[in-house]
Amino acid sequence: MHYRLPLAPKRPPHGQAETGRLNMIADLTRGERFNAMLILGALGLVGLAMAIAGRNDLMGVHGWIVLAAGLGGFISVMRGRDAPEPGDARLDEYYDAPTRLGIILTLVWGVIGMGVGFWVASLLAWPDMTFDAAWASFGRLRPVHTSGVIFGFGGNALIATSFHVLQRTTRARLPDQISPWFVLLGYNLFCIIAASGYLMGMTQSKEYAEPEWYADILLVVVWVVYFLIYMRTLARRKEPHIYVANWYYMAFILVVAILHIVNNLAVPVSLGSAKSYSLFSGVQDAMTQWWYGHNAVAFFLTAGFLGMMYYYLPKRAGRPIFSYRLSIISFWGITFMYMWAGSHHLHYTALPHWVQTLGMAFSVVLLVPSWASAGNALLTLNGAWHKVRDDAVLRFMALAAIFYGLATFEGSFMAIRAVNSLSHYTDWTIGHVHGGALGWVAMITFGSLYSIVPSMWKRPSLYSNKLVEVHFWLALSGTVIYVFAMWNSGVIQGLMWRTYSESGTLSYSFVDSLEAMHPYYIARAFGGLLFLLGAVVALYNVVMTIRMPDAAPDDVALDIPIQPALQAGE
Repeated sequence: MHYRLPLAPKRPPHGQAETGRLNMIADLTRGERFNAMLILGALGLVGLAMAIAGRNDLMGVHGWIVLAAGLGGFISVMRGRDAPEPGDARLDEYYDAPTRLGIILTLVWGVIGMGVGFWVASLLAWPDMTFDAAWASFGRLRPVHTSGVIFGFGGNALIATSFHVLQRTTRARLPDQISPWFVLLGYNLFCIIAASGYLMGMTQSKEYAEPEWYADILLVVVWVVYFLIYMRTLARRKEPHIYVANWYYMAFILVVAILHIVNNLAVPVSLGSAKSYSLFSGVQDAMTQWWYGHNAVAFFLTAGFLGMMYYYLPKRAGRPIFSYRLSIISFWGITFMYMWAGSHHLHYTALPHWVQTLGMAFSVVLLVPSWASAGNALLTLNGAWHKVRDDAVLRFMALAAIFYGLATFEGSFMAIRAVNSLSHYTDWTIGHVHGGALGWVAMITFGSLYSIVPSMWKRPSLYSNKLVEVHFWLALSGTVIYVFAMWNSGVIQGLMWRTYSESGTLSYSFVDSLEAMHPYYIARAFGGLLFLLGAVVALYNVVMTIRMPDAAPDDVALDIPIQPALQAGE
């Protein structure tokens, strides 16, 4: 069964309407501006309360940051409160201003997160690069890198593209003007609080869940609003069919909320202290953390980006999805099986053996729905491989599907207890994670953003297709160098740690293994540098595209939210 993505007809713009500008205040009515000021004022008061309560604690620093964000936003809206109200014509087009800003924030966070990642990788090869500063230590910079890339880069990409995909596949405009901005800006405030907290030494010491309790509460509020936006838009849809990309995006939003709330249940020392203690302890805390951690990979770094792939790849290729039924089967397989796989991170621990085995079994079976999606994407390109050869943007997406298939195979393989005994605690795991993060997440993100940037700013094309080619080869070479370096170093580490002499003692000390890793760490840093340069090229290309003159009205297809519904298969 094929399902053709709805295509919008060409339509002339209304006067000088919002062709490429990103001015949220001008798009708001006076009533909406008043509501925005109320929200920003409340945010400022929360920040002031945090600053006062935490005056003797690092929490106070974050209070001042929140206060500055709320006060700055309040003043900005108040200065524009008397601007002319927008006409009703604004409702004749999709609300893409949040998506435009989200694209820019995605690329900025990508450069920041990957830049810090290059620094962290360099620290392993040249440890003196901390400059004797506590904030520059590996333990503080590493979560800045992981959160900057996963949440800053990946999260903004998911929010921006989900708003875009949701409107096009439902033929409905976002339900209001304020809530999308609340989600986007509130989420980035959370990212800023998290990153700055790590540099100050504030952390829960939970991988991918390091922010302290008040940052977690902020994210819950933002996420609830995000979910409501999605449900309200779906309820207003003009399409009777809910396109598969929306199923993946909804799973990403809903499950991440559940994971975040449960894993971050904690009791703060006081309302004026950043420090908190988890409600779980011991092996229960470890199990809860990796139930969260692995499903964050499943639903944040997999489901959301599969939604991205299922919309943008067929659109770019000009081909229907190879099998719509297969995409649905894959969705339910991933949704059910991933929830049970987290315990494979805890092989050979105090976790009950049967729980470890359960995680291993589901991890192996996960290969089926994962490869179903990867294969579905590649088979969609049948008849369009000449486009992959000639179009670097589509090549990003095709390569992402390949890396997704490789990463999921490797993950299932590494979950097997006998293999995990060699790979655990080694750089092999690092290579596996970056094969998925760089090869899958980043590639599909860059491909998707490149495909919509011209239409978002009403430009005839990207500033430079040659720069897209340059970015592609930088990203591919950087990923291959990085991953192969970590695969080799990880296997060497695992073998050195388990090599015994005839007398039954270890043949190599831990220092010996560190010395053996040095050339691989240099290669790792070089691979990361290449990928970082690619991200800088992408940011430059997009900025220059935005600065290009507007396209003539006849040269740009404008999407419209209201049109007769299309039936599935039409």
